[in-house]
Amino acid sequence: MNNNETPESNDPGIDLLRVEPWFAANIQGFGGSPLTATLIAGGRSNLTYLLTDGESEWVLRRPPLGHVLPTAHDMAREYRVQHALQNTAVPVPKILGFCDDLEINDAVFYVMERVDGVIYRDASSIASLSPSDAKNVSHALVNVLADIHSVDYNAIGLSDFGRPDGYCERQVRRWGEQWERSKTREIPAVDEVARRLRNALPVSGSPTIVHGDYRLDNTMMDPSDPSSIAAVLDWEMSTLGDPLTDLGLFLLYWGQADAQVIATGSAIGSQDGFLDHDAIVEAYALKSGRSVDDLDWYEVFAAFKLAIIVEGINARFQMGKTLGDGFEAMGALVAGLVDGALERASHSTIAALRG
Repeated sequence: MNNNETPESNDPGIDLLRVEPWFAANIQGFGGSPLTATLIAGGRSNLTYLLTDGESEWVLRRPPLGHVLPTAHDMAREYRVQHALQNTAVPVPKILGFCDDLEINDAVFYVMERVDGVIYRDASSIASLSPSDAKNVSHALVNVLADIHSVDYNAIGLSDFGRPDGYCERQVRRWGEQWERSKTREIPAVDEVARRLRNALPVSGSPTIVHGDYRLDNTMMDPSDPSSIAAVLDWEMSTLGDPLTDLGLFLLYWGQADAQVIATGSAIGSQDGFLDHDAIVEAYALKSGRSVDDLDWYEVFAAFKLAIIVEGINARFQMGKTLGDGFEAMGALVAGLVDGALERASHSTIAALRG
């Protein structure tokens, strides 16, 4: 970049004047031409930018601007798990660089390749799928989730990536603590759902890598083949633990309009060809070989966890620390998620969940 050229970005989340020299020193293939940055649509948490020098493109991920909860938005974890998964059956973008020097962009960030793919995040994009394609997308999502859960995490250097023992109990406790840090008002049902979850803790099977936020719009489909996932994205909550927590959250997003609005800003209507709830569960059980007998607990926990995540987003919105549109509706969705969790718990086949 010559002295008369200024990097283009009006976004407070990225300072290209400081990022460009770091790119020149650390990102192979960057020739030094001026970078421009665009905030990528989608996502309610970490910030994702498309960077280009006019010839090549990269993606940069960093935490949100404010109200970052302890253990949340950990860029080092995102970077590490995707780097470790590079040569496995799990499709992830190629990871190109990591920066934990806060002098560069005021926050830790990492850079990855831009993957050519399609993200189905709203009703209009999904409407382009034929019933056959929708069925293929459903099976691809289940198969890749099972692939994530089948990776030998010790073999790829992730033996210390989490603490699987006591994972479910710790998750309920952790998200209860996050609620206390995030809440903008009292919702007594949150405490009641937490009580029931603690009383009905399942016996977990063998631990696996857990994505933590696996859903349709956190994947990119191959543009030429809807039955193939080009990349799994957004690993900010990944760890080692009980894989059924991934399935429970996936099912919440799959079947509930409010959860879809939270994730994408748009409810995704029903579409011919997509597998229904029971078919997803059956396909996962067959592919993974895991018991799904206590799935009620995991689906209640999913709604509990998502409600608390959304309250954190609502808190950032109220502080003026969000970028993009659609955040004004977040607060109103929290109570609905908690009430849905309580309703599901009250009709569970698990006695302790019924209260």
